[in-house]
Amino acid sequence: MKLQSHGIETDLPPGWEGRIGLRTTPSADTRSIGDASEVPHPIVHLANFALPEQRGDFGSGAVDLMGADDVLVVLFEYGPECANTALFQRQGIPANLTPSMFSSSALQRTLPGQAGCQIFFTENGRAFCSYTVLGRQSSARRVLPQANDTLSRTRIAPR
Repeated sequence: MKLQSHGIETDLPPGWEGRIGLRTTPSADTRSIGDASEVPHPIVHLANFALPEQRGDFGSGAVDLMGADDVLVVLFEYGPECANTALFQRQGIPANLTPSMFSSSALQRTLPGQAGCQIFFTENGRAFCSYTVLGRQSSARRVLPQANDTLSRTRIAPR
């Protein structure tokens, strides 16, 4: 299945689902996290399990549902001023994730058995964080080929 929006597209392999959307901009009269003057950028959620409709930017809500062989990939875009800076100096979507890159200390929120990996990169002048969560760190060798395949099918166009 092809998924395309906001200059980002991917061909999802069988059994995967995904969403590409914009971060909700907080309004001045709500208690939302963030700044009401913030310019929203795209967020991509890709998973080999059913994604809940309500998810946080980095997968909160989804990670709570993950089983041992589940993997969640988030591509979170930052502003154009971040592209090619020191943090985002890596070029290209990281599609060669290995088990040694994952740790429970890389998770946004620690859940038993899970492990995460966070990589900052620039693609076509756009700055992103790739955040990948494994349902069980012990399943890395089994599920990372799926995640890498999905990332390799993803393309980011220039703005």
